[in-house]
Order: sequence, then C-alpha cells, then structure tokens
Amino acid sequence: MILVIKKNTGADDLAAFIGQLEKQGLAVHRSDGTEQTILGLIGDTRSLNEESLKAHRAVSRVMRVQAPYKLASRAFHPASSVIRAGNAAFGGGAFTVIAGPCSVESSAQVCGVARSVKQSGARVLRGGAFKPRTSPYSFQGMGGAGIDLLLAAKRETGLPVITELMSISQLDLFRDVDIIQIGARNMQNFDLLKELGGAGKPILLKRGLAATVKELLMSAEYVMAAGNERVILCERGIRTFDQYTRNTLDLSAVPFLQRETHLPVIVDPSHACGMSWMVPTLAKAACAAGADGIMVEVHDNPECALCDGEQSLTPAEFGALMKTLSRYAEIEGKTL
Repeated sequence: MILVIKKNTGADDLAAFIGQLEKQGLAVHRSDGTEQTILGLIGDTRSLNEESLKAHRAVSRVMRVQAPYKLASRAFHPASSVIRAGNAAFGGGAFTVIAGPCSVESSAQVCGVARSVKQSGARVLRGGAFKPRTSPYSFQGMGGAGIDLLLAAKRETGLPVITELMSISQLDLFRDVDIIQIGARNMQNFDLLKELGGAGKPILLKRGLAATVKELLMSAEYVMAAGNERVILCERGIRTFDQYTRNTLDLSAVPFLQRETHLPVIVDPSHACGMSWMVPTLAKAACAAGADGIMVEVHDNPECALCDGEQSLTPAEFGALMKTLSRYAEIEGKTL
C-alpha cells in the first residue's frame, strides 16, 4: 500500500504517523521526492481501513500496489535512483561503461587493460576472479588472488572494480570490491541474495538465462527487502530457440524496466551475442533503448584469453566504440 503525504505535513506529525503504522506491525519505506513524500507500507495491509487512512490529516491519497515487487516498484519510489560506486554513477543521466577482461589472468593483463579502458572513458573495471563455467574442466578463475590483482589495478588507475560473487562463503574476500556482481546462474540463489542485504555496497544483478523480467525484479526485491536498496539491473540476453548468437538480447526489457522500476538498468552485449564483431552494434542499440550503461569485455589478446576470448574487444576496438558511443549518448541526452 502507498500513502501520498500532504505537502504541508510537519516533520513531527509525519514521524508520529509513521510510528503508529509501525506499531501495527508494518514496515514503512519513506521516499522523499522534490514534489511529494510517499510512504510505502510493507506487510499484511489487508486489515488496514483505507477510509480511516484517507481521513488522516497527513494523507493526501491511498493506493494499493498490485505488483509483488514493492521496493523495486516505481510506484513506491517515483524518482529514478542514482547508485554510486567511487566516481561512477548509474542513473541520473549518465551512460556508464564497465569494461575489462572476462577473467583475471595476470597482473600485467588486468593492469594493462585497466589503464587502456580508463583512457578510453570507462568508469568501472570488471574482471572475473571466480568463474562459473558450464564445464568443470574449464578455467575457474584465480579466486582470491584474482581479487587482489583487481584491487591492485584499482589502486593504480582509480577505477572502482566489479567482480562476481558465487557463494556466501566468499563474502569476506569482497570487502574492498566496489560493486558485487550476481551472475545469471545465481539470480535466484535466494539465500545469497538475502545475505547481500547487509553487504553495504551496490549489487549488479544479472538476469537469468531463462528468467522473466518479473523474476528478475523479484530477485532484486530479495536484496532490497534484506536492507540493501543499491541494486543495478543487467539485461544480458536470454536463452531462446535460436543459435546464431550465444543468447538473445532482450532489448525490449530495457524500456519496460525503466518504466516499471526506479533502479538503474544496464546491458551486457558481450554475453548476449558471444561474438566480438557484434558487440559495438548491440552497445549502440542499448544506448538508444534507454539503458543507463553497458558492461563490455576487453582483453589485450583475445585469441589467447582463458575465458570468452571470442566475445572480447581489443583495447583499440573498445576505444573506437567509446568514441561512437559518446555521440549516441549525446543524442539520448546522457553523458558518457
């Protein structure tokens, strides 16, 4: 249930009203906008008397929210959220580019790529320390040592870093990581999502291989309901009957999510298509569709990459893409 508060309501009156609602066993989520304050009531609201609420001197309107994702809903939070990590911002008119290798392989590799993508305009460095692979015989990542290399690249370049968390047991290793990525395979690992409520840092949540948009939002709701509202949604392609690309990029999800939720939405064109030559086109399409940014894989020597080299851009190709994206972002009224 949503309560729209009257503009002239005093701070003491509002605090007293919120206290009354909380005594009834409800969690109250307060959203202060430039024009109005909204209270989102979370819990069993069936026993609430709508007429009594409407008659309260602090209440302007009462609305029931039908969507099961309450905290992620734009109805609860009309203003678009801006989520910050270091000097990077997701939302608020920025088109933020995350770039780096699929997997961390060596100090020279990750630091060299970090310097290159920063020079081209990337705002966040990505790199996989733990790699969820389809085959148990494929390279599984460097683990904690890979995180150390990412943090070394962060110290050298100043770029905030993002890397994927696969298990609750790994959380202590992520203390100095700026953004925690939850991959497609863990999108519905609900115990892990609930644990991230206390992570104290942004969570980039990727859509599952066969997940609906509603399921993506419900997964975001798990993190938010556990206490962490700093969630970034990522469309990375879903599995369909076609096989000419690795996955099928669902760009229509981007404007829908922008309308349905206040959370920032980015696109991962690298995993969506699985072919480097297609990545620039999908990146431009993501910008045109209204995304708040993209995540692109960049490797200094894709042919020798230990993971997903076929979808990785070279630093030169990434630099060319960024020059093109700056013009696309300008058309969309965003800054790169």
